[in-house]
Amino acid sequence: MTDPTPPAPQVQRGEVARDALVAWLDEFLQVGAYRDPSLNGLQIEGTPTIRRVAASVDTSVKSLRAAADSGADLLIVHHGLFWGRPLPLTGPHRERVRTALMADLNLYAAHIPLDAHPEVGNNAMMARALSLQNVRPFGDWQGRPIGQAGELPFAQSLQDFADRVQKLTGEICLVHGGGTPTVHRLGILSGSGAGAIAEAAAAGLDTLLTGEPEHKHFHDAFEYGVNVVYAGHYETEVFGVRALAARLEEEFGLAWQFLHQPTGL
Repeated sequence: MTDPTPPAPQVQRGEVARDALVAWLDEFLQVGAYRDPSLNGLQIEGTPTIRRVAASVDTSVKSLRAAADSGADLLIVHHGLFWGRPLPLTGPHRERVRTALMADLNLYAAHIPLDAHPEVGNNAMMARALSLQNVRPFGDWQGRPIGQAGELPFAQSLQDFADRVQKLTGEICLVHGGGTPTVHRLGILSGSGAGAIAEAAAAGLDTLLTGEPEHKHFHDAFEYGVNVVYAGHYETEVFGVRALAARLEEEFGLAWQFLHQPTGL
């Protein structure tokens, strides 16, 4: 079931007060519902009025400068600047913060909440793009599912499925064919989901679609009898920030731009 959308504040289309928009985002994404080490929500405060939005998977000097150059007042990211421990404002971290402050740019991060969101989340968007049926929660994170599982409309060969994913993400997939030669029952877990292979097997899934491989889980695919298609950490996490930015255009009339800065990982 899709979470209800909070009512949009009464604002002029094409602009919205930062604090009202942040409150709407926090409620829509339910940022307080996840025990996520990332600091979800507004990480850097900038201009008080938002008219234009940029979206990026990662926060870097490059993405911050690109957002500022695009005229954005708000940069929405999946991977923010803060991950549960204090960092000194030195080196690249200082330069990232300085770049945002000099541009008066707001930075909003949504990590696990944007993987998990049933409407605009990375996994929900991929499930929709792959026409997954009988969709159900999958992929435990700190006691809450953040991925999705279901059935493809028809079984297809593992190679055909990998080719389809490649067309969807633009990333050449790494395939570990540990299971059946066909794909029908699929689990999706964006980013670093290799640790869910055992969970996929227990759920009766024949294939797991995730982002990046981990050496410690290499043998799991073959020993649990599950195919794993690795489509790239970055490329499996472009979907959420794009869908969220598009939703802001729908709700508030805010212009937006996606900053595509692939890492190849």
